[in-house]
Parts: sequence; C-alpha cells; structure tokens
Amino acid sequence: MDIDWAALGSVFGVSLVATVGLVTLFTLGIAGLSKQEAAVEQGGSAALARTGAYACFALCAAAVAYGIYLIVA
Repeated sequence: MDIDWAALGSVFGVSLVATVGLVTLFTLGIAGLSKQEAAVEQGGSAALARTGAYACFALCAAAVAYGIYLIVA
C-alpha cells in the first residue's frame, strides 16, 4: 500500500482553509447582527449591518449546499 502524501496534504490544506473561511463568515454574520441591535438601541439605522449579516449567512448556506451537491452528485 502506497500513500500519496502530496494529495493527502492538499486535501488537508483545502479543507482547513474552507473550514476557517466558513467559520469566519458565520462569525461576521453574528457580529453584524449584534451591531444591528446596538444601532437600534442608539436610535440609528441598522440596515447596513443587517444586510451584511444576511449576506454572510447566505454565503455560508451556499457553501454548505455546494458541498452537499459535490457529495451527492
């Protein structure tokens, strides 16, 4: 049995980058929602924070859906 270490390393690297990217996007979405609540409490507009948060969540959902598509197809 021969292990292709280069392929294993590339799979590890891509999965690490994808995981960190998804966690970062989700964290930015949560931070955007918390900024929305702070802006509402101060009497300001929260449209930009809400839109950014929803965009981050939509990108996370799209990445997960694409991953499921790759597995199922």
